Amino acid sequence: MDTDYKSRTRRKNEDRALQRLGEQLVTMPSGQLETMGLPAELLTAIEFARRIRSHSARRRQIQYIGVLMRHIDPRPIEIALDRIRSGNLRK
Repeated sequence: MDTDYKSRTRRKNEDRALQRLGEQLVTMPSGQLETMGLPAELLTAIEFARRIRSHSARRRQIQYIGVLMRHIDPRPIEIALDRIRSGNLRK
């Protein structure tokens, strides 16, 4: 049996978690995002999402951010967000 198998439900839940993480990134100030060391393509997508006013278009952009985040390790981003929330901005 393939050890890398993920059920469809598990993949969807992971994708939704990445989208929620992406939504948090969209609400953050640009200065904090730059200190996180995110890929340029992801930063561009986040900046674009901030300018979108249409609800459905913004939702699609958040989904795209989730797709981009599939290709990077989200754990360092989660750690950085936790540090920012707790007020400890040092690495």
